[in-house]
Amino acid sequence: MNSRFNKKTLIRWKVYIDRSKMYIGYIQFLLIIFVFIKSLGDNPVTDFVFTSPAIAVPLILFIFVFISLVIGYLDSRLGFREEEIRNHSKSNPVLMDIQKSLKELNDKVAQIEQAKK
Repeated sequence: MNSRFNKKTLIRWKVYIDRSKMYIGYIQFLLIIFVFIKSLGDNPVTDFVFTSPAIAVPLILFIFVFISLVIGYLDSRLGFREEEIRNHSKSNPVLMDIQKSLKELNDKVAQIEQAKK
């Protein structure tokens, strides 16, 4: 490969795509909500959403953001994110190298302190 398309470039593009999937997921989720509402058939909610979209769409967006914030808050309070990061870091070779280096440094510091005594 030439210098424009090396491994780092491809990895950077993959990261960009992975990050964009999150935002596309928000749009997909909102579209699923509208498909779900449409599938309910003839009822007051469906009629309201599709006859008054200027009111219904912002209301649905507000409810979506509010529920997302509540779920995200609960996720943080229950410690799921921290545990996820901890598990991810165990499989990350860069972080494992850093951890190994820190352990070696701590061992050397302990040896130096032992030698001083």
